[in-house]
Formats: sequence, C-alpha cells, structure tokens
Amino acid sequence: MYDMTSAANSEKAALAMNQHGGASALAIMRRIEETIDAETDAIRNNPGFDIKASNARKSRHLYELTRALKGANEAGLANAHRDALERLRDKLAVNEETIRAHMSAVNDVADLLQEAIERAQTDGTYSEREFGQASPA
Repeated sequence: MYDMTSAANSEKAALAMNQHGGASALAIMRRIEETIDAETDAIRNNPGFDIKASNARKSRHLYELTRALKGANEAGLANAHRDALERLRDKLAVNEETIRAHMSAVNDVADLLQEAIERAQTDGTYSEREFGQASPA
C-alpha cells in the first residue's frame, strides 16, 4: 500500500541529501583548493617538499568529493557549484604547470649528474689504453 506521508518524507530526505551533498562538496572543494595552493607554493619554494604525501592528500580529497557527490542532483550541483569548479580548474592548471616545471628541473639536474659521472669515468683512470699498457703480473 502506498503511503503519501512516507512519499513526501522520502522526497524531503532526498532534497536534504542533495543539499547536504552540495554543501559538503563545496567544503571539500575549498579543502582541495587549499591543498593545491599549498602544494604549488611548496613546489616553488621548498626543495624538501614531500610531493608523495601531497598526492595522497589530493587523492583522499578526491575520494571525499566523489562520496559527497554520489547520488546528488547533478543539474542542481552543476549550477550551484559552477564558480567553485571553475576556480578549482584554474588552480589545477597552475598547479600542473608548476609540477611540469619542477619535473623538468629535476630531469635537468639528473642529466647534469649523469654527464658529470660519465666525464669522471672517462678521465683516463680506467681507460682501455691504461689497461693495455699494464704489464702482466
């Protein structure tokens, strides 16, 4: 038997869930923005920055955001969260540029170290000519 009261209560609960999911999603998006800003700043200014730990935080936030949005009214969320999503997208683009620049710098340093090691190994100490001139014992 269909109960109109329980149907109305179900609709109210669904609306509340969507609204709560939306508010929760906004809070999570703000935390993601803060994490992204902190990571971008740290990559630029702190050579000892732990990027692995930062990636773990970002993954945890993404998981929280996914859970907060699960079952939410997508059309309503898209309109209500458009500014937050655009701001987050812009911050992620800056963060990506910073990470790419950091990785490029790391590669440059690795290349310099590799070249220095190769030069040190070819300084004549262990050259084929040196071994060829050695007298057998």
